[in-house]
Amino acid sequence: MNTETERMNAIVSLAKRRGFVFPGSEIYGGLSGTWDWGHLGVLLKERIKTEWLRTFVHERDDVLTVDAALIMNAEVWKASGHVDGFTDPLVECEKCKRRFRADIPLSECPECGGKVSAPRQFNMMFETRVGAVEESSSVSYLRPETAQGIFVNFKNTVDAYHPKLPFGIAQIGKAFRNEITPRDFLFRAREFEQMELEYFVHPNEWEKHFETWRLCMHAWQERIGIPDELFHEVEVGEGDRAHYSQRTIDFEFDFPFGRKELYGLAYRGDYDLSRHAERSGIDLSYVDEKTGERFIPHVIEPSLGLDRTVLALLTSAYTEDELGGEKRVFLHLAPRIAPIRVAVFPLLKNKPELVTRARELFQTLKKNVSGVVFDDNGNIGKRYRRQDEIGTPWCVTIDFDTLQDGTVTLRNRDDGTQERIPEVELPAWIQAAL
Repeated sequence: MNTETERMNAIVSLAKRRGFVFPGSEIYGGLSGTWDWGHLGVLLKERIKTEWLRTFVHERDDVLTVDAALIMNAEVWKASGHVDGFTDPLVECEKCKRRFRADIPLSECPECGGKVSAPRQFNMMFETRVGAVEESSSVSYLRPETAQGIFVNFKNTVDAYHPKLPFGIAQIGKAFRNEITPRDFLFRAREFEQMELEYFVHPNEWEKHFETWRLCMHAWQERIGIPDELFHEVEVGEGDRAHYSQRTIDFEFDFPFGRKELYGLAYRGDYDLSRHAERSGIDLSYVDEKTGERFIPHVIEPSLGLDRTVLALLTSAYTEDELGGEKRVFLHLAPRIAPIRVAVFPLLKNKPELVTRARELFQTLKKNVSGVVFDDNGNIGKRYRRQDEIGTPWCVTIDFDTLQDGTVTLRNRDDGTQERIPEVELPAWIQAAL
């Protein structure tokens, strides 16, 4: 690639061509800031969510889960400060009325050359109505973050499960923000998924738990295959932190369009629980059974965007090289993250004995490995290239030697090397490799 812009365009093109991500409402001209996920995109997201749950929930014994509603009582967003403060600076063209984020320096409108207005604040929440009567009391909002759904279920979780401090509540879910200027593919969109965890701790112990979660963020990055050299930890200064945070770390990634925030780790203090307790009138304190001490727990929040994770993986995995004297494109995805792990081929599609044997192996592998496909479309070279482009780590070919000695050809995506392996050993080999 000659430029980072060309590289980004190639990634977006591949994502659509191979069925990872499509522009939202495309046949009607699209809807800015929205994206639809194709089959491979859905599988990739599921792989990421599975690894997140394994890392942040299942391999621990101190984290519970919740799945809160997308639409909540408007009082939630008043208490959290979103109604009054969830804003971005906006400028408007006086000629064509197009709007732009004020953090993008503009001397004139890029669309028509008209004069732009002075910046003003724009609330990014999507407003909606609940019920059949349109009145002020029916106003609600699509949630702009998943965190508040965790905080308003703090008491329910404590009453139902009686967890001992410290403990966490985790959630994966959709969030919606009426972005003024959606841009950079999946990076800034109006609808996206978050993977968030609120970890409740004693106020005197937040620092040691913050460090534990900082290390966990790095372990997660390595687990899913984000390269170290593209991943940066940035301490957020006091003037740039949220008013309730005493410490925040941004984990930034080198996207083709620049170094941008990928994840965040914030110490939120007792801000959220205290605000909800005050506005709702419900006691959200925690009582230590050993000491009898009653207090509002403090919170450490590892926050990860699922869509940005997909984008980071696609951009870091996208590789152009030369194999066998031909140029090719492949996605260097970690096998545990790849949407398709194994592709099974018959060497020739017009030989029934090969096709039948390949189908039998395909059905066997499906019972043991998640993400197996059967492919007999085109010659063997085209099949390899197609699987390379979607990041499939291994291709298995049933050929005439298979009929004689029971071995198959196992081809590695990254370097194109091939080896013979007994067919009966293949499921265990793949499981071990994953």
